[in-house]
Amino acid sequence: MLWASLVIYWGDSQSSLTQTWVALAFAGFGLLSLCALGVAGWRKNLLISYVLLFSSIVVWWGFTVKPSNDRHWQTEFARLPYADVNGDLVTMHNIRNFDYRSETDFTPAYYDKTYDLNKLEGVDLFAVYWMGPAIAHTIMSFNFAEQGYLAVSIEARKEQNEGYSTIKGFFQQYELIYVVADERDVIRLRTNYRHNPNEEVYLYRGLKTYKENTRRLFLEYVKKINDLQEKPTFYNTLLDNCTTAIWFNTRINPNHLPFSWKILLSGYVPEYLYESNRLDSRIPFAQLQQLAHINPAAQAADQSPDFSQRIRVNINKL
Repeated sequence: MLWASLVIYWGDSQSSLTQTWVALAFAGFGLLSLCALGVAGWRKNLLISYVLLFSSIVVWWGFTVKPSNDRHWQTEFARLPYADVNGDLVTMHNIRNFDYRSETDFTPAYYDKTYDLNKLEGVDLFAVYWMGPAIAHTIMSFNFAEQGYLAVSIEARKEQNEGYSTIKGFFQQYELIYVVADERDVIRLRTNYRHNPNEEVYLYRGLKTYKENTRRLFLEYVKKINDLQEKPTFYNTLLDNCTTAIWFNTRINPNHLPFSWKILLSGYVPEYLYESNRLDSRIPFAQLQQLAHINPAAQAADQSPDFSQRIRVNINKL
């Protein structure tokens, strides 16, 4: 009953007054049907009516609520990235590199860049915390040596005047987007400009994996990025979010990590990687986590062109 009421209320991305009243009416009818379980004369007819109405809502939702790339997007999600692959060369288009003055005051900017897969040395993990240790936003950043780092943040693509809601994420209310960005954009935004609440960012360098696995993983990201431009898909709070999507992408490699509850409680992903010997284990995890905290270094580096190098100073001491 609650699920169907919320489906009606949100519909296809937007809620109207009519939807609100219909949702309330359905919830009321559901409560009436529930009460009718104790009344023999009403039970059968009301339950049959409820099942038919519920089924019609499921059919309506399944056939009318479709993902789209054609909505009034927030500025930071307005452009989808895409890539051209030519042998070992990958040209990434629409790499985001905004100039921020605050979280909401910025100058949009994008660039294109060609990366040589032979230069791909490894991949780093960022974990971003804002509501305790159990939940984090995770970002992968691919290290192309002298060509620099390319960060990819898997997010809910929000429309103008739309906030993020964990509950809405279960009801096909957001499209999925792979934000491909310069670290001075997607990381600095979180360390330097988001203050309500503050976000604490941790950088775990050089996930232990074979070089060919890193290459396969990057190309899998490229495939998903291009697929989203051609065929949009919905973000899902549980099944297709910033962390579960990373795990699904890593399944391209034969020695990928098995699924764990720590992937669902994404704040524990770095600890899971450490326990699985995918992070530097020469020191205890608590010490590694302390070195991984980059907010002070990022705030000091700010707009510096060597931002990516400066946020890695502490972790390079290992």
